[in-house]
Amino acid sequence: MTTRRTCLATLLTSGAALSAPPNDKTSHHVVLFVDMPVDPSREEEMVRTFHTVFKPTAEKHPGYIDVKIVKLEKALMGAAPPSVNYRFILVYQNEELRQKWVASAPHIKAWGKIESTFTTKTYTVLLCQDV
Repeated sequence: MTTRRTCLATLLTSGAALSAPPNDKTSHHVVLFVDMPVDPSREEEMVRTFHTVFKPTAEKHPGYIDVKIVKLEKALMGAAPPSVNYRFILVYQNEELRQKWVASAPHIKAWGKIESTFTTKTYTVLLCQDV
């Protein structure tokens, strides 16, 4: 009986290890930063849309790791980008999967709702790779 339990435990543990995501310390993901010029009168709408529409939609797409928005409080060194009051941060397994997400109908619809709260469609987008 003990041998059987040991074998079952080993099989279950091995299966869990095989299905686990890659170790974040050894894989290099892409990270997208968007400086968001959100209309101050529409901030609540943008934040609500992000949490109820954009993020739940993004979480379902292959390659997704994380997405968040942060609100700028103040520049501690240098100057903050003009008109930018939020920064969007998206982490994906790789650029190929991120591009598939960007081209998808759910992304186009969800991002359109976020972008509609911006004061301008001219904003900074930076693609980086973690190292």
